[in-house]
Parts: sequence; structure tokens; C-alpha cells
Amino acid sequence: MTETLPPCPVCASAYTYEMGELLVCPECAHEWSPAEAAAEAEAETVVKDAVGNVLADGDTVSIVKTMKVKGSPQDLKIGTKVRNIRLIAPVNGHDIDAKVDGFGPMKLKSSIVKKA
Repeated sequence: MTETLPPCPVCASAYTYEMGELLVCPECAHEWSPAEAAAEAEAETVVKDAVGNVLADGDTVSIVKTMKVKGSPQDLKIGTKVRNIRLIAPVNGHDIDAKVDGFGPMKLKSSIVKKA
């Protein structure tokens, strides 16, 4: 057997086996389709802006609504350009890491930016 099966997505067990078209975990009894798991993983990596454009590392975006910045007396205004964004794994909905001129480094939600 030269093929290595992926671990269980629920309990991370390495003892998965094939049963027909499904993969099965003997420890937690979870069954899943490898094709569906691959499609879900691919869908999770796509980050879209407020309009629906796909974002990538290094893009320039602009803010689409005024936001209050915690700890700062000034707000982040509509139309503020943010250059050279970096996409990260979502943490509390924040999936963009960027350095905003005048504010410094911060994490942004993709739902409040638009690709420039």
C-alpha cells in the first residue's frame, strides 16, 4: 500500500481506512468523502472582499466604511488605502494583516475592504 490516507478531520486519528468511496475513522466513527474534504479545504482558502473580488497577498485595498480604532483618538476613514496586505488564517473574523499609514500594524476583516 503506497498511498497514505489523510488523518481524521474530527479527532486527527491516523488510523483511517477506506470503505467504498468513503474514508472512515475507527476511533470516532466519523465518515467523510475525500473529494468533499478537498473541496472544503480549497473553498476555505479563498478570501473575498466586500464586493466579492478575490483577494491575494500583496494586493492594495481601500476601506469601505469608517471604523473606530481601539486606543486611537481618530477613526479609520472611508477610502483609506492599505497597501501590501497579507492574508492570514481567520482569527475572530480578521483575515487580513496589514500596516495602515498613520495607524501602524493591524488586522482587518475582508468584509470592510474593497480591492483597489
